[in-house]
Amino acid sequence: MPAGNTQFSIAVHLLAGLGYLAGQEITSGELAASINTSPSFVRRVLSKLSKAGLVRATPGKAGACSLGRRANDISLLEIYKAVGASQIFSIHAYPVQKTCPVSCSIKSSLGKILDKIEKTLEKDLAKISLAEVIADIKRK
Repeated sequence: MPAGNTQFSIAVHLLAGLGYLAGQEITSGELAASINTSPSFVRRVLSKLSKAGLVRATPGKAGACSLGRRANDISLLEIYKAVGASQIFSIHAYPVQKTCPVSCSIKSSLGKILDKIEKTLEKDLAKISLAEVIADIKRK
């Protein structure tokens, strides 16, 4: 399967880590170690989550972060939107071949399908809280 935008899964990972260790302030370095990535990348994702009110961050070298709200009150849809996760698939940008009826209509047809899938995804993500993800992690 091709690699896609991973910011959503990384954002859920970060927030699940903060929720799992609720009550503690965790640094971006500690979170980065959990994901096995750089603290600067983690800080960029945390910045998006902070702007959405999902994370509280203390700036500075010794800065730390915690959940901005209770995990029960954070839906996966909020996380998805906060990081601007990309669409499930992209429609190619090749020029239309005017003599081909498929070429003339495929982008419109796929656009309708993409819209339907995206709405279904968002509806389902809205039903799942961060607390559910954390509870699943704790069961393992």
